[in-house]
Amino acid sequence: MAGLSRRDLLRRTGGLAAFAALTAACGGNTGRPSGGGGSGGSKVNLAQWYHQYGENGTKEAALKYAKAYTDANVAVEWTPGDYASKLASGLLSSNGPDIFESQLNIGMVKSNQVVALDDILGDAKADFNPNDLQTNSVDGKVYGIKMIDDPQVFYYRKSLFDKAGIKPPETVDDLIAAAKALTTDKVKGIFVGNDGGIIIGGPALWSSGGAYLTADNKPGFTGDRAAQAFAKLHELYDSKSLLLGAPADWADPSAFVQGLTAIQWCGLWAMPTIQKALGDDFGVFAYPKLDAQGRPSLPSGGWTQFVSAKSANIEAAKAFVKWLWVDNLEFQEDWNLNYGFHIPPRKSLAAKATKLQQGAAAEVVKLNQDHGIVDLPAWTPKMITAFNDLTTNVIRKGADPAAEITKAEKTVTTELSRLFG
Repeated sequence: MAGLSRRDLLRRTGGLAAFAALTAACGGNTGRPSGGGGSGGSKVNLAQWYHQYGENGTKEAALKYAKAYTDANVAVEWTPGDYASKLASGLLSSNGPDIFESQLNIGMVKSNQVVALDDILGDAKADFNPNDLQTNSVDGKVYGIKMIDDPQVFYYRKSLFDKAGIKPPETVDDLIAAAKALTTDKVKGIFVGNDGGIIIGGPALWSSGGAYLTADNKPGFTGDRAAQAFAKLHELYDSKSLLLGAPADWADPSAFVQGLTAIQWCGLWAMPTIQKALGDDFGVFAYPKLDAQGRPSLPSGGWTQFVSAKSANIEAAKAFVKWLWVDNLEFQEDWNLNYGFHIPPRKSLAAKATKLQQGAAAEVVKLNQDHGIVDLPAWTPKMITAFNDLTTNVIRKGADPAAEITKAEKTVTTELSRLFG
């Protein structure tokens, strides 16, 4: 589900602001209904917070789900713009959300911002994608219920590739060469965001065989191969083949469907729009491997529903989350497949998602199964900022990758020491 507000401000590679002005971001609207929630048998009031999704019908769907719930009054707070800062403020306040969407980081657990939800999963836990449970678990407890899986890939114009005699790239050098070959006076070869490609910093690292963190929670983005992968991002930036200053950023497929670029990094969510505009004249591929020793990769992101530990009605909030994101398969299917394309976190729903079982959509599903990588909770916003600074300085300023890695490693190591002792 596209939109700068959610993709660049809150996705795991962009980070959630750790602190924000408590009242300025939230204003006076808590999103809670004015009546009920007290004693005497009246219904509990619950505030459910969403960022603003880009696809038509999403807000109406969220309102429909809330209205259909009869055991509490659920008010949907739909936030355009800087949802990350508003949420960071709200989670520090008793006037924040009861239920909210985000991505888990371990700091949310250690600072007691969210509650464990194992008890509402029950037998349904076995039906959730294991990666979706892993990315929402700390110390064996599950703190969030995944709502949608959103893999990101490169989209490419088949006709332009055929005209240039180019095949989908298998290595990063192939990608850079293709971008150069496809660039004309009217069409740029590739679009990876108006900032020049910060969004593909993670895939570039993974292409070398690296990781944000190792299995024992040490920095996994160090060494010569990681430095080489980051240097390739600058080479791409410096190739004169990047589209910059597009009317919409990478999460929106406008640049691709308008013919401004031959290749664009975007998400599965955009595929219905691309299909409508281009028919069969497009294909998809993962971020290519760095070299023969590397691996193709793609982020397997998405959004998760949480219950705030500051809620005055935690059990009621958990009951609503269970009703909507554990028990109500009809609404889960609607949310994943009728407003852009997303892979349902429930294995049973994913297996029967006919819209994802053919053509390019099926290819994305397969790429996600084979090469998708999820972020784990130990990769915190402070670490994300350090990593993004690394990639920004290398890509846009041509800074020495090894020196930038050293700076980021110091920050990440300090953060890990704080978290794990």
